[in-house]
Amino acid sequence: MAGKSTLNRLERSLPEPSRYHKISHRAEAIERLFVELFLEAHGRPPTQIILDLDATDDPLHGDQEGRFFHGYYDGYCYLPLYVFCGRHLLSARLRPANIDAGAGAVEEVARIVAQIRARWPHVRILLRADSGFAREALMAWCEQNRVDYLFGLARNARLAKAIASELAAAERAFLRSGEPARRFKDFRWTTRTSWSRRRRVIAKAEWTRGEANPRFIVTSLTRAEAPARRLYEDVYCARGEMENRIKECQLDLYADRTSAATMRANQLRLWFASMAYVLLCALRRIGLAGTIFADATCGTIRLKLLKIGALVRVSVRRIAIAMASGCPAAADWAGAARRLLAAQPRASPA
Repeated sequence: MAGKSTLNRLERSLPEPSRYHKISHRAEAIERLFVELFLEAHGRPPTQIILDLDATDDPLHGDQEGRFFHGYYDGYCYLPLYVFCGRHLLSARLRPANIDAGAGAVEEVARIVAQIRARWPHVRILLRADSGFAREALMAWCEQNRVDYLFGLARNARLAKAIASELAAAERAFLRSGEPARRFKDFRWTTRTSWSRRRRVIAKAEWTRGEANPRFIVTSLTRAEAPARRLYEDVYCARGEMENRIKECQLDLYADRTSAATMRANQLRLWFASMAYVLLCALRRIGLAGTIFADATCGTIRLKLLKIGALVRVSVRRIAIAMASGCPAAADWAGAARRLLAAQPRASPA
């Protein structure tokens, strides 16, 4: 359990230990650890996994290295890249804000996919992300490496023209019923210059609240594998759940406390918060299964299970924790301790 001074030396350390900085960290090993813990959390290889990618803002209030103004977020910030598989965190990459949302995604995905396939060679992988990641480089990489993708696609005049009749039909249905109406169109499409090939695009032509609300996605999945409406409503829209995972990291576990001077130090701080998320995720999955906290957020678990008063007695043989008789979470706390102990691998006899 490192103190503040030791953590400060670790944050300020160089890639290799030196005379003045005798401790350091290996970034590559930390990155691999997140994926390794994800793999070890599964008893058997799944048939298919969905990797969610997203970028978010990390507001800055000083002159940190890599600090830039971002027009969309209307402030100075970092632009970290997160990769999740369900509730499992696979990557948290700190980046400056003067880049495209999908910058570096190919390299990050390639690293993660290679590590996953080394353990699970036959698993099917689907990448899911918003329109900030619908870039030729990432889609072409997926097509060349047996990885499926499902990305949002930014609206433009050509796409809007392609679904004009569907929007008109949705408007008529809205005027008749007064309820939101939507139609779907499944077609092949390409950009004028940036894409290397035609790809499957699905359009949601929706009329709601008295105005058009068209949306588009691009995918490598075929029509036989996933019909248009189900692919949009049941698969793509489910990516919104990743927003809750990012909120847990950023708000519940303070991943936005990147006030150190250098990018290297702030990346380490982001990893500290990310590892806290991984630990709480494991506690939730193993220790709190079957309790009221099985689906609780990290913030709720911290508030009701960790930030409570208790008397700790340490002896030679054991650590005894005495909790107040009126503690409402005492039974769940004790049950979690038993489950975590039972989940530990037993040492083989000598």
